[in-house]
Amino acid sequence: MFNYKYLSREHLEGFDNYKYMSKDTSPLSVYVMHPFWNKVVELVPRWVAPNVLTFSGFLLTVLDFILLSYYDYDYTAASAVAKNETVVPPLNEHVEVIPQSLWYFLSVFLFLAYTLDGIDGKQARRTQTSGPLGELFDHGLDSYTVFFIPACLYSIFGRLDFSISPIRMYYVMWNLLLNFYISHWEKYNTGVLFLPWGYDFSMWASTFFFMWTGMKGTAYYKKYIFGSYTLANAFEWAIYSTGVFTNLPVALYNIYKSYKLRTGKMRSPIEAMRPLWSILTVFLVSSFWVHKSSSLVDVEPRAVFLLIGTLFSNVACRLIVSQMSNQRCEAINWLLWPLTVCSLASIIYPAYELKIFYALTIFVVAAHVHYGACVVGQMCDHFRIRCFHIKQRTD
Repeated sequence: MFNYKYLSREHLEGFDNYKYMSKDTSPLSVYVMHPFWNKVVELVPRWVAPNVLTFSGFLLTVLDFILLSYYDYDYTAASAVAKNETVVPPLNEHVEVIPQSLWYFLSVFLFLAYTLDGIDGKQARRTQTSGPLGELFDHGLDSYTVFFIPACLYSIFGRLDFSISPIRMYYVMWNLLLNFYISHWEKYNTGVLFLPWGYDFSMWASTFFFMWTGMKGTAYYKKYIFGSYTLANAFEWAIYSTGVFTNLPVALYNIYKSYKLRTGKMRSPIEAMRPLWSILTVFLVSSFWVHKSSSLVDVEPRAVFLLIGTLFSNVACRLIVSQMSNQRCEAINWLLWPLTVCSLASIIYPAYELKIFYALTIFVVAAHVHYGACVVGQMCDHFRIRCFHIKQRTD
């Protein structure tokens, strides 16, 4: 079942010659987090495989999403009110449907996930087990995590009063996904992963927001900053401005510089743009569906976020495989075709839209898990290693 060969012989040979190159200039990362991670990794036993740390951090992020899905599946908990009918007129009071103590756990889980993601590479170097599998495993799971965190943060504001609508959150989500993709598209053309400053700051900010919500509750965010501008609006535009004014310009400049200095892959303009078509077509078709649908993103916002997050991760993982193996990236992801068919079918037969949507979501998640498991298994076979176990060295 998990023996399908997604990687060609050329992919595997490309991994044999792969050398990791990255640049991290974030002050928070360089002067605060790396010294902290250097101390933390010393607490980890040497027999613990780096991929165990990576996967554990990912599972903690998924756990945050699952817990909030239980308490706030439809993103209305932050707007819940209690009506005291003994008072005339009725007295409306905000009710914290999500236990405030849960926010502390969410904060701790997220910071632990962030820490585990920061020390897995250090553990690999410490145990002399660094290799392409570890990087692919790390970045592949990161591509999935990038959807889980904002999907959790949306529960702080909710979807009703003093917040933004699900369709606006849908585009906020896509902005974050595209920012992640741009970094790896940048590496596809330059050969260097320029780690964005926004990652460390966003993880700290998210951890703080969860902690603050535990102390103040979601009612704290029900206020206007000025005029009709709310804290949720500030959150929305901060994310947009980060992408438009920092990530994208820096990525374009680094690519331009690699061509000018002839330090990059020196692909033709058409080939350099090739990875963008895959993600843009998925974005356009999914956006067409949610806009043509009468109620999909309003009825099932969390499931819609899961669907686009999974589709994105699959596209991003294939790009990461291509860049690491120095192979040509695919122009169209095959999951675009079932997405297109289902979107058209749901528009033609609106009475069956939710059933079609649920079936597609389950199929896409299963297909992505299958892809990830098969690729990891194939690389383990190729390098004669085990994903979650350090091979004992013989002197």
